[in-house]
Amino acid sequence: MSARVGVVTFPGTLDDQDAARAIRLSGAEAVPLWHADHDLKGVDAVFLPGGFSYGDYLRCGAISRFAPLMRELVPAAREGLPVLGTCNGFQILCEAHLLPGALTRNASLHYVCRDQRLRVESTGTPWTNSFEPGQEVVLPIKHGEGRYVADAETLAALEADNRVVVRYLGNPNGSLNDIAGIRNEAGNVVGLMPHPEHAVENLVGAPSTDGLGFFTSILKKLVNA
Repeated sequence: MSARVGVVTFPGTLDDQDAARAIRLSGAEAVPLWHADHDLKGVDAVFLPGGFSYGDYLRCGAISRFAPLMRELVPAAREGLPVLGTCNGFQILCEAHLLPGALTRNASLHYVCRDQRLRVESTGTPWTNSFEPGQEVVLPIKHGEGRYVADAETLAALEADNRVVVRYLGNPNGSLNDIAGIRNEAGNVVGLMPHPEHAVENLVGAPSTDGLGFFTSILKKLVNA
């Protein structure tokens, strides 16, 4: 029986099909999850993809936090279910208080869309165990509200506990401490602004296939669990 990774679709989600394809390319089964569902369908992990859920009204991810499916996902994540959120998914995880801090307007106040070099800092998560500490990767970014902010105490805790998962090499949005992605204390919940699901096949013009490592990581974790 293959590992089953759920892909959540909210109104305005754009990258769910890309995420599902990346999961299939890694060898796992992609299971569609609808925002209005009350059932996680017994999946082994969950991916929250990017887009503009609910039109980014109020704040990015602010309305998605209250979706029926999130009422199932939040307690499951707190009990150890592996969850990865990218871009809007990262924003949703912060709004749901599964991750600390917030994503605000880019320092330039302009939308940024480019291939971005990053450094993997934490490999002790279900989503990054295929990488080496300090490994540099290239992933696409595309966001207007990707500047990670948190208070000084939270930033110090993230750094002290090795909870910064990936860091920008050449900060594109003014994120504090060059943070591109973080994890929760347990390590099962990870949020990233870059898009690994868009860097899994050279055929579609991806800058690299570095993003596939996030998906092979979760497969390896689930198969060996």
